[in-house]
Amino acid sequence: MARVLTPRAEDFPRWYQDLIAKAQLADNGPVRGTMVIRPAGYSIWERMQAEMDARIKTAGAENAYFPLFIPESYLKREADHVEGFSPELAVVTHGGGKQLAEPVVVRPTSETVIGEFMAKWVDSYRDLPLLLNQWANVVRWELRPRVFLRTSEFLWQEGHTAHATEADARDYARKILHEVYEDFMVGVLGIPVVVGRKTNRERFAGATSTYTLEGMMGDGKALQMGTSHELGQNFAKAFDITYSGASGGVEHAWTTSWGTSTRMLGGLIMSHGDDNGLRVPPRLAPIQAYVMVVKDGDGVAAAAHKLRDALRDAGVRVGLDDRVDTAFGRRAVDAELKGYPVRVEVGPRDLAAGNAVVVRRFDGSKTPVPVADVVGRVLAALDEDQQKLYDEALAFRQAHTVEVATLAEAIEASSTGWARVPWSAVGVDGEAEANGQGVTVRCLLRADGSVPDSQDEADLVAILGRSY
Repeated sequence: MARVLTPRAEDFPRWYQDLIAKAQLADNGPVRGTMVIRPAGYSIWERMQAEMDARIKTAGAENAYFPLFIPESYLKREADHVEGFSPELAVVTHGGGKQLAEPVVVRPTSETVIGEFMAKWVDSYRDLPLLLNQWANVVRWELRPRVFLRTSEFLWQEGHTAHATEADARDYARKILHEVYEDFMVGVLGIPVVVGRKTNRERFAGATSTYTLEGMMGDGKALQMGTSHELGQNFAKAFDITYSGASGGVEHAWTTSWGTSTRMLGGLIMSHGDDNGLRVPPRLAPIQAYVMVVKDGDGVAAAAHKLRDALRDAGVRVGLDDRVDTAFGRRAVDAELKGYPVRVEVGPRDLAAGNAVVVRRFDGSKTPVPVADVVGRVLAALDEDQQKLYDEALAFRQAHTVEVATLAEAIEASSTGWARVPWSAVGVDGEAEANGQGVTVRCLLRADGSVPDSQDEADLVAILGRSY
C-alpha cells in the first residue's frame, strides 16, 4: 500500500495530489485553477453541507440565493472591499456579442449585492435581525492553484446578516463562529481548531473584526478553515441599509458575514489522511461501513446482503461491494484510499466459522467477529474512531506547537509547526517582518484561550505559522 501513494514524510504536497487522484476525489478543470469534484469527493461535500446547513438553520438563518454577476459599481461603493478583492476579480465586459454598458464582476463574495437587497427589504427595527445564508460558487482568480485549497472557482456557504445594534451583530458573528463552525469542525470533522481573532493586517476587506478557525495540517502548516466577520456599519452606509427605530429615528444597521468552503475538504485530507489514503471521520462519512464480499460461494453473498441490511436498519450509512469479478486486493486498496471508517469483509472461510472480519480504517486492525455481533461491533468502532481521530490530531498539534518569547524564535519554530508568542513581542512591525519570511500571525487569543475584542487588549497571545 505504501507505494500506491507517495509517502507523506517523503513529499507531503505530492502525497496530497496523489491521494486526491487515486481516491478519485477531484480532477483539474479545463481552465487553469478550476476543479472537477468527482462523486467520491462531492458526496463528502454533501455531508458537510447537510451538517453545516442544519446548524446554520438552528442559529436562525434562512437560505436564499443571489446572482452570480454583480455590477462593478457595487464593489466600488466600499473602498476597502474593492481594494482587497481587485487583484482576484474576474470581470465580464461582453455579453450577447456586445460590449456591456457596465462591466459585471463574477462574484468573489456577495456582501455588495446582498447589501443592495437588504436595503430594499429592511424598513423598520421590526425587520431586524435579517439572517440570510446562501450556498453558491464564487470566483477569485488564483495565481497558484491547488485542488480544494486554492482554486479560482470554489463552492461555499456565505452568511450575511443585518442587526439593530453593534452588540447584536457581534453576538451573532460569534454565535456562528462557535455554535456552527467550531461545533461542526470539532464534532464532525474531528479537527481541533484554534478559534481566535485575526489581526488588523489579516482581517477581511471591509470588516471591523474577523474571527477565524485555524487547523494544523499533517505537515505542521496552518489552514484557515472558516471565518466570521463583523462589518460594522461600513456596508450599511455604502448601501444605505437603514431602519426606523422604535423611537422613530432612522439609523444604519450593523452587518456581519461568515463563510466556509470546499477548502474544508483539503483540511480533511491533510489532517486525517495517512500513507494508505483518506481517513474520513465516521460522523462525516457518506459510507460509514463498507460490506465486502471477499469471494462468492457457500452463502457468502446472501450473508453480506443481510449484514448490509442489518447495519442500515441500525442507522449506519452502509455500502456493499459484491464485485467478485474484480480482485479482492484491488477492491480493498480502493476502500482504504477512499477512507471508509469500517469494512466488513465476508468470505467463505470466515463465514464457515460463523464470523465476518471487521477492519477499522483508523488503525488498520482486522478482527474476526461473530456475524450476530457485527452490528454492535461496528457501532462501537464508529464512536471510538471518531474520538480517536480527533485525539490523534490534537496530540499532533500539541506536539508541534511551541511556547516562545521572541519574534525570532517564533519564525524559527514556524518551520516545523506553530509558535505561541506574546503579541506584545510581535506587534505590527514584527508581523510585517514575519510576513516577509513567509510566516503569518494566524490569530490572536487571550491568555485563557478566549477570543479578544481587539488586538489592542493587554496580554494577548499570537499564534504564528506558515500556512496554505
